[in-house]
Amino acid sequence: MAEAKYDVLGIGNAIFDVLVQADEGFLAAHGMAKGGMALIDEARAESIYRDMGPATEMSGGSAANTIVGIANLGARAAYVGKVRDDQIGRLYTHDIRAAGVAFETKPAADGPATGCSYILVTPDGERTMNTYLGAAQELMPADIDAAQIAASAIVYLEGYLWDPASAKEAFVKASKIAHDAGRQVALTLSDAFCVGRYRGEFLDLMRGGTVDLVFANEAELGSLYETADFDAALKQLRNDTKLGVVTRSEKGCVVASKEGVVAVPAFPVSKIVDTTGAGDLFAAGFLFGLVRGAGHEAAGRLGALAAAEVIQHIGARPQTSLKELAQENGLPV
Repeated sequence: MAEAKYDVLGIGNAIFDVLVQADEGFLAAHGMAKGGMALIDEARAESIYRDMGPATEMSGGSAANTIVGIANLGARAAYVGKVRDDQIGRLYTHDIRAAGVAFETKPAADGPATGCSYILVTPDGERTMNTYLGAAQELMPADIDAAQIAASAIVYLEGYLWDPASAKEAFVKASKIAHDAGRQVALTLSDAFCVGRYRGEFLDLMRGGTVDLVFANEAELGSLYETADFDAALKQLRNDTKLGVVTRSEKGCVVASKEGVVAVPAFPVSKIVDTTGAGDLFAAGFLFGLVRGAGHEAAGRLGALAAAEVIQHIGARPQTSLKELAQENGLPV
């Protein structure tokens, strides 16, 4: 097998984040389900934005946040996602490249604007997302560069890609190219509501071997197997996929494989400010550990460390060197 050019390549919805601190009353007034991700149209996006207080704006997108975290740890990373050639799209492209990520997807010349997510962060640090996919849903199978996919040790896909039909086809195409090249494919389930929409299809991806590694949090796992019994769901996950990683907030995570289950504690945090990106950065640390051959427990600890960094400030991308943090904590980098 050829030497990989990239450690991890992520494919996802390229979304610009607009974050604002809001109270429960704002969520209720706008009919938002706390802690979830709702897809919205342009008109609703405008009405939410109009009523929001002062916002922090930055590039986001679930898989993109993971890939930026991987680059921050010192690995070679690439990203595939669709923006429009507009002001926000150009800003997005600049940000991801400035983070050290190879980003070569051609922007859309026309059609919907670059996607935006309006993220309301309540005083408890919980985030509620309202996403206008915009140009992100214009990601086509033609945007998948076969040589780039085949040159990536792990291809990482976000469950949110299952919403736009053409992106779903791009996802399946990328998985086949990766497997034909002897590479691994990872999937994050993204969101419990997303799992509710595509439960059967996600299970088929796992059971059919389209994906090798699955990331989920407790809510997503429960939604996948329609049970509140964590142990029963975990047992099912071990049957359905080669490697499953389930995050459990302050309880840490469990890494489940055919060989057994490894529990890894969470990293202590002084104050939770904003949980946006916690799962994305956990995946970054874990995948980094995996490509470095660090073993499941060390990979889980790297994931916990990266997640702990991101929840202590506003925004879903690291604000310090994760590589240095890992070194300070005696973790393999």
